[in-house]
Amino acid sequence: MHRLRAVLAALTLGAPFAASAADITRIASSFEDDDPFDLFIDVGFERTQTRAKIVREQLAPAGTPPNEDGSPATRGDAAELWYKGVDARLNLRLAVGLYRDLELSFTLPLVFQQNERWDFTSQSSQESSTITNNCINADGSTIAGCLSDPQTNGVPLFGVPQESFRGGLGNLHFGLAYAFFNQAKDETKPTWIVGIDYEAPTAKVRDPSVDTTNSDERGNIGDRVHKYQLYTAFSRRMGVAEPYFKASYTIPVRGPLFYSNCDQRTSNPTNLGAPGNCGEGPWNRKETGIKSPEMLGMVAGVELVPFDRPQKHQKFTLDLRAIGNYVGAGRYNNELSAALRKLLTSEEYFQVGGMLGATASASDTFKIRASGTFLYNTDHTLTNEEMGQDLNGDGQVDTAVGSPELNPTFDWRYDLVSRRFRAIGSTTFRFDLSASFNF
Repeated sequence: MHRLRAVLAALTLGAPFAASAADITRIASSFEDDDPFDLFIDVGFERTQTRAKIVREQLAPAGTPPNEDGSPATRGDAAELWYKGVDARLNLRLAVGLYRDLELSFTLPLVFQQNERWDFTSQSSQESSTITNNCINADGSTIAGCLSDPQTNGVPLFGVPQESFRGGLGNLHFGLAYAFFNQAKDETKPTWIVGIDYEAPTAKVRDPSVDTTNSDERGNIGDRVHKYQLYTAFSRRMGVAEPYFKASYTIPVRGPLFYSNCDQRTSNPTNLGAPGNCGEGPWNRKETGIKSPEMLGMVAGVELVPFDRPQKHQKFTLDLRAIGNYVGAGRYNNELSAALRKLLTSEEYFQVGGMLGATASASDTFKIRASGTFLYNTDHTLTNEEMGQDLNGDGQVDTAVGSPELNPTFDWRYDLVSRRFRAIGSTTFRFDLSASFNF
């Protein structure tokens, strides 16, 4: 009864929820002999900032042999833009023990801002940039009079500088985890957890073609994609140190009402290379719609406990962590989507970095945690759409205007080799501050 009153009091007073557990193998467990019921209520503020330099391929001088695949040779990259993206959110999480070492959890992110900004680098300007002095239409045709006077007759890909503002309720998460071994019950074994996190497409769908440059009218953030993350985690306390390891794999599955670039066929056909092919032949919504990347993540670290008073349930821990993530190729909202107003096909890339965190427990029912994470994102192409499909079996894609083999979402302005955009020197920094109430 005392435990129930404490839970009701916390809920009545609006006690915060947290995005992440203090321990990577923490799990709620109920129906234990000495603990009949576990409930974790957490709140966590998270701010993530990503910065990158966006460069663009340039053609090599005339006479340079083509690449082995027949594509034009390039002479390097021209620095065009600085990109900055900021995501600030409050993560609300509730975890309850269903049975012994079996946990059910719910998480809802409240995204305060998902803002992006693009500015010229010191090597680029309105006068020299290929973004503002663009002479090519999406279908590959040349803009009349542009080659002789691009500053006057060119049609910019988008305005620079530019900002985008988004926010709102994020996707709801449901989690189920089970501990096969629990060191708290058997000191001869490590704690081993296996779980699944399901991200439901509950957020309002994001339409990249919608103008989001007005901060008073923030755009939506949903991708309408189911995401299933399978994971396993191990940890073992050894004196003042508790090393741990976690591996995860995320599988995306498109849900209802997902976005397709061909949704612009009527509203903005000039943003598609072959809008007439939308819905024809192989170019159905599944083929032209969002294709979220698969992700593989690995974490290895150690928690150090320099201060611990078990009799008073007071503890201070330091968390040192190495992180490695693989992000697969796909067509989704990347660093240029809001500027170019469409889903873009990105190359695969890796994230490598680490985290430093600290957790302070004032009692057995309350703890606070702060952490900083730094990730380096390897260089990757941001506009890498396939030109089309060889439908007649002649070994090549017919690029003639009106050809049914052309991918309708392929854009000759920036998907063609020698015109593609790439993100280089990309870094991500994340700060987390959370509180956890355990009952």
